[in-house]
Amino acid sequence: MGEDQSEIKAAAFELLKQEIELPALEEHFDEEKAIRFIANAIGELLNRDFERLLQICYRIDLGEEKLKTILYKSEPDQIALDLARALWERHKQKAEIRRKYS
Repeated sequence: MGEDQSEIKAAAFELLKQEIELPALEEHFDEEKAIRFIANAIGELLNRDFERLLQICYRIDLGEEKLKTILYKSEPDQIALDLARALWERHKQKAEIRRKYS
């Protein structure tokens, strides 16, 4: 993985960390660990504050169709992970665009 991709992934995690109010990762940064970490937080929001989760998805500009697809077509035990991956990919796009145009 190139240095640019590492920077983009780290920036994506920082953006998501702010949106979902995640604590810092204690371990070395790894994309799959970050996604699982985010999925745990999303699982909590799914169970306790669904409205806030929807607001976060709206602010992140996930896309209504993508959100509906995940919520209605993913297996129940996969929703948090699928949503985490979608949010992760969206934030990588945002980080890449910011890096490109800054």
